[in-house]
Amino acid sequence: MSECRKWYEGDPVLEEYHDNEWCKVSHDDRFMFEMLCLEGASVGLSWKTVMHKRAAYRAAFHNFEIEKCAEMSDGELEDLLADTGLIRNRGKVFSVRSNARAVMKIREEFGSFDRYLWNFTGGVTIDGHWKTPAEIPVRSPESEKMARDMKKRGISYMGPVITYSFMQSIGMVNDHLIDCSYR
Repeated sequence: MSECRKWYEGDPVLEEYHDNEWCKVSHDDRFMFEMLCLEGASVGLSWKTVMHKRAAYRAAFHNFEIEKCAEMSDGELEDLLADTGLIRNRGKVFSVRSNARAVMKIREEFGSFDRYLWNFTGGVTIDGHWKTPAEIPVRSPESEKMARDMKKRGISYMGPVITYSFMQSIGMVNDHLIDCSYR
């Protein structure tokens, strides 16, 4: 059995994520925005914690429809701070709205969030063909460049390490080990 599976084995939520989403190419702006928000929520926490709250996040944030998130009022966001299904960090909750607004500006400039993001890898998936988990990096020159640019554009909670994880989540990076049957 591949060591690629060890980080999630025994957790059905993480098994589903690893097998069907992690490192799988996406060009869907809504999904990419969802992953951006969930990765931001994971800062300082485990991915497991966030993934187990994913359904509550989808319900609270209009299934991550960018325009609806951008229109959320202060009152709506304040109310979410009482929702035990979410990570009740004011900055992270309010960042969903501000990030949605930033993504809308990116879409105006680039035509889509997808086009903006994939520009950082020249439109191709970076595949390291790793043999062991120890080889998998936590950041890359591309994630560092993306994090700097996102920060400049007003996107919160996206340093180079979280950005690298985000790149994995939408398939810009394929870090499944070479012997993983889910490559």
